Amino acid sequence: MGENVSFWESLVNGHPVCADWKQETEGSIYHLASILFVLGCMGGSGFFGLLYGYVFFALSFLCTCIWAWLDVCAADVFSWNFILLVICIMQIIHIAYQLRSVTFDKELLDVYSAVFQPLGISLTVFRKIISYCNAEVVTLEREHCYAVQGKTPIDKLSLLISGRIRVTVDGEFLHYIFPRKFLDSPEWDSLRPSEEGIFQVTLTAETKCRYITWRRKKLYLLFAKNRYICRLFSLLIRGDIADKLYELNEKVSLDSGFRFDIRLPNYYHMALPEKAHSTTPSIHVHKVSTKKNAANKV
Repeated sequence: MGENVSFWESLVNGHPVCADWKQETEGSIYHLASILFVLGCMGGSGFFGLLYGYVFFALSFLCTCIWAWLDVCAADVFSWNFILLVICIMQIIHIAYQLRSVTFDKELLDVYSAVFQPLGISLTVFRKIISYCNAEVVTLEREHCYAVQGKTPIDKLSLLISGRIRVTVDGEFLHYIFPRKFLDSPEWDSLRPSEEGIFQVTLTAETKCRYITWRRKKLYLLFAKNRYICRLFSLLIRGDIADKLYELNEKVSLDSGFRFDIRLPNYYHMALPEKAHSTTPSIHVHKVSTKKNAANKV
């Protein structure tokens, strides 16, 4: 214990207390270095925030090196700041290379800004989502079908970039799909990775549309390797399904005329022709007791 006390006493009291402070201040280079260091600490998150911070840190350490070489004439102060300067320059080169490699078309950047960036997804993660699965941007002409009821297999996942898609079942209108929404989120969520299925609705382009599409198998391979991206898509798809359910819920009514919540279990719904006096498409709901009927979905 005595040795420890003597060590701490020597560490604390081993240096003389400053009795006389210097009256003159350090040169302008030293103060400039301090200002640049403070500015570097104000950088935000993300690639551009890191690039901003490291640039100002590098300038700060450069000024400190000049100050240590010309004013202080201290080799150790110069050496340490020069090492920190080299580290900052290496980080700047690394970040600049990553930014250069993460470049997308304007359409994909708009999708990133509107859908992925608000969730805190970085450009590098978005690059994995696009490049690993060989995502494609496809054009769908007006009145062309993305999927046909009972015929088109469920083998991809698509996100609408521009235009408007009309969803129908047995020729009856259900709802529209607008930009930044998935085209086939209910179909995707209804199947397990090992299962196959076909569309139970028809999706038709009302205007010229552009959408980004991922192949189902490649997406599942990416999910198996990256659980973070898997949870991300799970969040996006389920949120998209919830939006579609709320939109459909506005059109659902019972035979008695009362409105009905389609989220309640043990019910199925089917589209019926519009009544003569109605201008808004409606969906009539019937209660069933068999699991076979309960499996019929819009």
